[in-house]
Amino acid sequence: MTRQDVVITGIGLVSSLGEGADAHWEVLSRPGAQPVLDEGAFAPYPVHPLPAMSFDAQIPKKGDQRQMEPWQRLGTYAAGLAIDQAGARGLVADMHLIVAAGGGERDIAVDEAVATALCDTPPAEAGPILNERLATDLRPTLFLAQLSNLLAGNISIVHGVTGSSRTFMGEEQAAADAVRIAAQRLAEGRGSIALVGGAYASQRWDLVLLYGAGGACWRGPFAPVSARGGAGGFVGGALGAFLVLETAGHAAARGARPLARLAGVATDAAHRRAGGGSAAAARALHERLGAPSGAGLGVLSGMTGVAEARAEEEAFLATLGGAAVRRTGSLLGHGVEATFPANVALGALALSRGGFYPAMDPADAGEGPVERVLVTGFGQWRGEALALLERAA
Repeated sequence: MTRQDVVITGIGLVSSLGEGADAHWEVLSRPGAQPVLDEGAFAPYPVHPLPAMSFDAQIPKKGDQRQMEPWQRLGTYAAGLAIDQAGARGLVADMHLIVAAGGGERDIAVDEAVATALCDTPPAEAGPILNERLATDLRPTLFLAQLSNLLAGNISIVHGVTGSSRTFMGEEQAAADAVRIAAQRLAEGRGSIALVGGAYASQRWDLVLLYGAGGACWRGPFAPVSARGGAGGFVGGALGAFLVLETAGHAAARGARPLARLAGVATDAAHRRAGGGSAAAARALHERLGAPSGAGLGVLSGMTGVAEARAEEEAFLATLGGAAVRRTGSLLGHGVEATFPANVALGALALSRGGFYPAMDPADAGEGPVERVLVTGFGQWRGEALALLERAA
């Protein structure tokens, strides 16, 4: 079977820096760009907040907006931006949808009460007390609001996307696999156009509790990704990122201008390997993509700042010769399920504009024009992934 080329024809991007492709290019292509931060509301954890915005342009019905949680509104809005840029409003009935999503927002008061009770409870008694609190304190309808596939459902309702629909859970790995599987299905002829992406709302106490308790969040004053000492940690970033992917033939037939060619996506099993194994896994993925390196290659790193994963990725990046490396997390923060598609979107944007981004982090190095962009994803502690973008013909 002849494989078809897959191109990116639309990107929808919302971050703390603004909304839309033009806004992000304007900020990120300018030397000296600074992150937008909220270091008080969730202290001691800084976050990159959602910008002030109206959702009306992409979610016109107030009733639809009210029944969505913030992360669902963010994702639905970004999906609409991608559809519009691709000029694909008339194609939504045939558009396949793949979403990477986490769980919905939790009842913070219950979480805090349970955590407080367990702090003073002997380990042997913790289980029964936890079961009792869960049985009596949780609302019966809470689980329905936490369903991960509600984002896909809202995109279908609001934008009319009614092709096949899939939702993946599994944090950063889910995002990379969503992009990989969407591209693979198109390349194999199982569809001609797809919408893929994810969203992450950083301003959520439940996520601060979840990731903070696991030691994954950066504590204290903000520092760039490469400068987070000790155990490191990520700074959560509000992020909505969606891509419209098409076969090159389908895009050409309708006169759509590709932003970039998605030459390949490679992912690996979701487990962290000790002693350099993760870097070795990334090198194996790199070989599968043709091992691009050196001058003419731009790298958009999804490095989170968590020390172990950062060390593994730094070891891999050191093998790429004179490639121009940009650590986007220092300006956008880490958007978990949205980071990988966001960096793919930024790569396509750069290639479509014929340029690349100046340094985003003090450790960034390499200059010059780029012909190809390599996107990396190492996650906080698992999920190696790479994507290779090339200029569209």
